[in-house]
Amino acid sequence: MATHPSAAKRHRQSLKRQARNRHVVSTVRNAVRAVKATVAEGGDATESLKRAEKLLRKAGSKGVFKSKTVSRTVSRLTRLTRRSS
Repeated sequence: MATHPSAAKRHRQSLKRQARNRHVVSTVRNAVRAVKATVAEGGDATESLKRAEKLLRKAGSKGVFKSKTVSRTVSRLTRLTRRSS
């Protein structure tokens, strides 16, 4: 347990941030899975790709993911959907 009030506050803040980041990561992961599933079924994945890209870029701008990770993931998803068309 933290012995100083400031350390206790930092711990509370880190728990809040951790919960928020976990939610964002989970949401992004599900969106990416939706794109891959749509492509695997042979459907049109443009809407799910648009949603996944928006979530990824927003998470990148908030610092949940590194910017290069976001760019790489979006690029791979875009190539995947282009190939299936």
